[in-house]
Amino acid sequence: MTKKLAFITGGGGDIGAAIATLATARGYRAAVVDYDIVRAQTVAARLDGAIALQADVSDEAAVARALDACGGAPDLVVNNAGAVAFAPLLELSFADFRRVVEVNLVGAHIVAVLAARSMARRGSGVIINITSIAGVTPNPKGGAYAASKAGLAMHTRLMAVEWGPLGLRANAVAPGFIDAGMSAPFFRDPGVRAARGGAVPSRRLGTAGDVAEAVLFLASDAASYINGQTLVVDGGVTSNLLDVVPREPPPQ
Repeated sequence: MTKKLAFITGGGGDIGAAIATLATARGYRAAVVDYDIVRAQTVAARLDGAIALQADVSDEAAVARALDACGGAPDLVVNNAGAVAFAPLLELSFADFRRVVEVNLVGAHIVAVLAARSMARRGSGVIINITSIAGVTPNPKGGAYAASKAGLAMHTRLMAVEWGPLGLRANAVAPGFIDAGMSAPFFRDPGVRAARGGAVPSRRLGTAGDVAEAVLFLASDAASYINGQTLVVDGGVTSNLLDVVPREPPPQ
């Protein structure tokens, strides 16, 4: 029996590797895609049947080559590649703003469209876009990151509306405080770990595995009627505003 193909961008990072690993365990053949081919090869070497591919997601020719190298339309596309440039908006360079949008939003669009064209010819396929709680609530000094992720969440809904009749589903996963990937450096400070973990109702930081489980759920037949949604994987932190903001007790 031919295995389904999962095309995972940013596959050389912590979260991408966790998604590729779980996808392999669930019966997929993983295409581990990363701008850094060494990182992709390192992950792919650990997984049965996986292939490593190099691509900058903002380069449509590179993405097209990577998809062609898979030998057929993917069954699952995970837009996990991401970029961030930290700075207050008044200090952020326009080049950095453009680059973050190019990777997080334009790049995800390129990957999704090129994959969806071949998926639509087959009449089936799933696209999962990795957004962020920064796309739900702004993150100060995060530059273009929040705007790019909010844009990707809305773009996911548009994909679902336009491509649903073609047999495709598109959903998003919005991770919260995840002790992996681009966020990992923040959590090396014990004080930051304690403060952020304590602000989460589940009283812990998330893991790359938590994100992977959400992705593979949305990719599964169990989620066959879920389309155009964003699944927030944050331990409840985006619902916790009134618990973390100081306030006076109500009058008696």
